[in-house]
Amino acid sequence: MNETAHVDTGAPREVGEAGRAGTPRGGTPPDRRRSTWGGRLLGCCRALRRPGPWRRGLLLAALALLIGLLMTFHGEVPDHGGLGSLVETFLPWCGLPVPVLCAAALWRRSASAVAALVLPVVAWLSLFGGLLVPKSVEGADLTVVSHNVGAQNTDPAGTARALSTSGADLLALEELEPRVAATYEKALAARFPHHVVVGTVGLWSRLPLSDTRAVDVLRGDVGPLALTRAPEDVPVEPARALRATVATEQGPLAVYVAHLGSVRLMPRGGFWTDSRDAGAAKLTKAVAAERVDRALVLGDMNGTLDDRVFEGLGEQLRSAQEEAGDGFGFSWPASFPMARIDQILVRGVEVRGAWTLPRTGSDHLPVAAGITW
Repeated sequence: MNETAHVDTGAPREVGEAGRAGTPRGGTPPDRRRSTWGGRLLGCCRALRRPGPWRRGLLLAALALLIGLLMTFHGEVPDHGGLGSLVETFLPWCGLPVPVLCAAALWRRSASAVAALVLPVVAWLSLFGGLLVPKSVEGADLTVVSHNVGAQNTDPAGTARALSTSGADLLALEELEPRVAATYEKALAARFPHHVVVGTVGLWSRLPLSDTRAVDVLRGDVGPLALTRAPEDVPVEPARALRATVATEQGPLAVYVAHLGSVRLMPRGGFWTDSRDAGAAKLTKAVAAERVDRALVLGDMNGTLDDRVFEGLGEQLRSAQEEAGDGFGFSWPASFPMARIDQILVRGVEVRGAWTLPRTGSDHLPVAAGITW
């Protein structure tokens, strides 16, 4: 029994070079090596397919840039169909989507969208940031109020009473229908000993008035429907603007009261502004010819000063709201004000404050300003 028993201890055995299924001592199995490099390659492909912070939210970034460019270059928007005028009328509201886009960008963790939001934020602040800073101060010598009292106003007496207690020294009324003019005259007589009414606009004053006359701001028709009528069928519209001289202790003050033509959203013609635009041009020309250094323009312009059609008027006068108002001073519609189309514009005087008054029976809010010399 000289045979030696072989005990298998389970230790790995080396096999020959040819046809060996094993692996050299200390090496990595070939199939495992292939698996490792394949996994790395697959991981790289997946990483490339997975968008990073600069590749996520590209649509949000594009929308932010579009809004920013619109506010920055709103003057370049073509006015075909009144599109440019419509955009500029509601230009402050272009900033409304920015907080929504910002929240979406943070939720998506999109660095590109957050970076793109810088443009609309800077553009909006450059246009309207100054309106967020309170600027009203005390010390006004004269309080001026302007109000489109509304042709459909069902409570003209109540509106007149509210205006008589507004503290105004000068009160301009627009859309003053002849059937209710006497109501306003009676209610305002105690507060304002001097007044003048021309067509559908009027001026009430605590100081003497002189040199009052109508100002032509009419286009020659009453609206878009007149374009389809024969000239003899177009009714003659009452005057919608006046000019008067107010005698103050510091000298004469020229006051214009105007109600420019309405604008309409036409089914086929877009944003119709022809009558308003023609009236703005005529009013701008009248103010340019004014010889009195101190001047006010009050009334319903049916447009904001951001609208390009008022560029000429804005070069001659300053907005009381922009100079010394608190906030945007939106005046229309009264139920949910979205635009300041009722203006108080000044030249040669200092504005101490500008504000809106409580709602009356009109679809406009009254606007007010305090001025000094």
